[in-house]
Amino acid sequence: MPPTFQTISPRDGSILVERSYADSEHIDRVLDAGVRAQRRWRRLPLAERLARLEAFTAAVVAQKDLLSRELTQQMGRPISQTGGEIDGFAFRARTMLSMAEASLGDIRFPKAGFTRFIRREPIGLCLVLAPWNYPYLTAVNAIIPALAAGNTVLLKHSEQTPLCAERLSACAAAAGLPDGVFQHVHADHDQVAGMVKDPRTAFVAFTGSVEGGRAVRTAAAGRFIRVGLELGGKDPAYVRADADFDHAVANLVEGAFYNSGQSCCGIERIYVHRSMADRFIEAYAAETLKLRLGDPNDPQTSLGPMVRTRNADSVRRQVQDAIRAGAEGLIDARRFAADTGDSAYLAPQVLVNVDHSMSVMRDESFGPVVGIMAVDDDEEAIAKMNDSAYGLTAAIWTADEDAAVEIGSRLETGTVFMNRCDYLDPELAWVGVKDSGLGCTLSRVGYENVTRPKSFHLRRLN
Repeated sequence: MPPTFQTISPRDGSILVERSYADSEHIDRVLDAGVRAQRRWRRLPLAERLARLEAFTAAVVAQKDLLSRELTQQMGRPISQTGGEIDGFAFRARTMLSMAEASLGDIRFPKAGFTRFIRREPIGLCLVLAPWNYPYLTAVNAIIPALAAGNTVLLKHSEQTPLCAERLSACAAAAGLPDGVFQHVHADHDQVAGMVKDPRTAFVAFTGSVEGGRAVRTAAAGRFIRVGLELGGKDPAYVRADADFDHAVANLVEGAFYNSGQSCCGIERIYVHRSMADRFIEAYAAETLKLRLGDPNDPQTSLGPMVRTRNADSVRRQVQDAIRAGAEGLIDARRFAADTGDSAYLAPQVLVNVDHSMSVMRDESFGPVVGIMAVDDDEEAIAKMNDSAYGLTAAIWTADEDAAVEIGSRLETGTVFMNRCDYLDPELAWVGVKDSGLGCTLSRVGYENVTRPKSFHLRRLN
């Protein structure tokens, strides 16, 4: 019998799912099936591929209630919020499908006596390694453009969210995608490394930790394949003196604590112009206290448990280390009865008197904690925002769009927001710099990651 794994629900510690890892023979079969299916799938007219992928998207939406309930049980996000992930899946999928024809069309260069064009061709079987924190939204970023471009996909999901992979496979079958075009597999780390190394795998899309990204790169070493890495973040926000105060407070509380802070692009550090810092901090703490931590099955809950007790304990240690080093925690955890100090339920925390010598301002927290610092001007804000090993997003709250563009042009991040945060616009490129990743998903640019260019240079002799 192959070894098994269990999915423990953070809601109550119960065993939610038990599954077997695939054996080597099964992995061999799905890799072969993906390669064979890709040869046929790529030959279908683009319009037909897009129609089938729209049917796939519709099948996912039709299962929204079930998928939402399962997602809450698997990773703990409140039931009032998980349905939004399925809506987001559909929006991103349909946006990428709407861009496929323009993104994949030939680029022509007229010249007398010649026909010259660049064609984007599919690259083959794409291995998609998806995480638990946004299991549908992260997966769709790679799945839809890869399939639309004529590739096939093998999805391996986190052991915390295996039902997501199974449901997506069932939806693909219900939508009539041919056998082998979209498959999933449950595999351990060694088996994943083996699939990355396997010559039948043409592309790897990984979303997860920096350490996981390094492991994927190591496994791919020696192979000339493309690897897309969407990794961690320590995303900053800057509130300028001219910001809309109430909007900044409310939006940044949501940006830091939505999904219990378990978002690669969630806000983890805030810099506020000194002229409004005291007022902002007071309002921010008051807004944070409005959150309701509790059973994610309760529609009134706005903050669910973290995914695992050990993840919550890691954030607890980071907060305690900061306080020992001189930081002040503004939120009394006793205001949140569900936080008993020894479970996945963790109260939100707002830290002041922080500095960049503290782990909470340097290292990814991936939990419901944020540090706030006052700054004197744009120059200081830019320096502090760039003082990080990460570079996924940065957010600026201001009424001056020109200033946002000027500041943003100097920030070492893949995305710059103004007056919003923690959001992916599928019409824009999603990309990280530094330790936040490599490659690009979404937008027309994202199609370039799952295709290769081929030039046609045809000379006519008449």
